[in-house]
Amino acid sequence: MSVNTDAAASTDALAQDFVQFCVDAGVLRFGEFKTKAGRLSPYFFNAGLFDDGAKLARLAQFYAQALLASGIEFDMVFGPAYKGIPLGAAVAIELARLGKNVPFAYNRKEAKDHGEGGTLVGAPLKGRVLIVDDVMSAGTAARESIALIRAAGATPHAVAIALDRQEKATEVGSDGAVRDVDHSAVQYVQNQLGLQVCAIARLADLLQYLQDHAGEGLAGHLERVQAYRQRYGVT
Repeated sequence: MSVNTDAAASTDALAQDFVQFCVDAGVLRFGEFKTKAGRLSPYFFNAGLFDDGAKLARLAQFYAQALLASGIEFDMVFGPAYKGIPLGAAVAIELARLGKNVPFAYNRKEAKDHGEGGTLVGAPLKGRVLIVDDVMSAGTAARESIALIRAAGATPHAVAIALDRQEKATEVGSDGAVRDVDHSAVQYVQNQLGLQVCAIARLADLLQYLQDHAGEGLAGHLERVQAYRQRYGVT
């Protein structure tokens, strides 16, 4: 099978530009941070800090460019509450600007008993639906979105995320203990739920960035992120 090296290089460049953007915006920070799974991570990605119009617009550009480069086909965009709502809306706007105008919908956590009622807002869910979110920790949010989409008679088709942490997911055993599993949340969504996943950047791209900028005082962070991936990473 032939490989389009130009497309691969373009995707790699996009990922590196995205990591740089996240560092500059303070969204990606290095240090010691406790994750939801209880791990001590040497980096932290906080999408809530895409907190002004310029940052959100630039973020949407990265999503849209990554989606168009991926070749994933979809008929509409869905933003799951809460973080996915502004992300999905911004991505839909940017896609339209680039010539791919698709419907957009989102859900609310609490159903309304007046007006249009229900939990879904926006365009009717139909066709192949793209779910837009920031990161995937356990795939729980994706499963909730999939259930909503299927209940509406549409097809959950793909998920777009900003960063694939490429690390083992966790599960809670019958004894209440939290255990690592041998797949990531992204791999679970791809292999078990059957959805395509488009990530703007992955942990491998972050490591490449740290390696390329090691001479700028990031060598220590590179070592810690490499050690973290060695312990918790997936291929």
